[in-house]
Amino acid sequence: MTATTVSETERTLGFRDINPQAPTHVLIIPKTHYATAADTAAADNGLLDELVSEAHRIAEEDGVADAGYRLVLNTGTEAGQTVHHVHCHLIGGRPLSWPPG
Repeated sequence: MTATTVSETERTLGFRDINPQAPTHVLIIPKTHYATAADTAAADNGLLDELVSEAHRIAEEDGVADAGYRLVLNTGTEAGQTVHHVHCHLIGGRPLSWPPG
């Protein structure tokens, strides 16, 4: 199965999750490899800002920005990180409960 690309900037790539948990479920990743959000913050000032800004832009494009959406950055095994390349989940388009998982 191939993911569908929804955005690309000079430093980021956004694509639909192949196992979506909501009508909008997009992963936004940096093109440069960093294993975790903490590694990204330490190594590249401003890149996490770009990931969040791009997530918001995609949320607006998908029509979920006004109703609300969730951004998730899992960092480490106990947080549920299974892919060790930092990625921001944009999840929206349905009511989301708290706490997650």
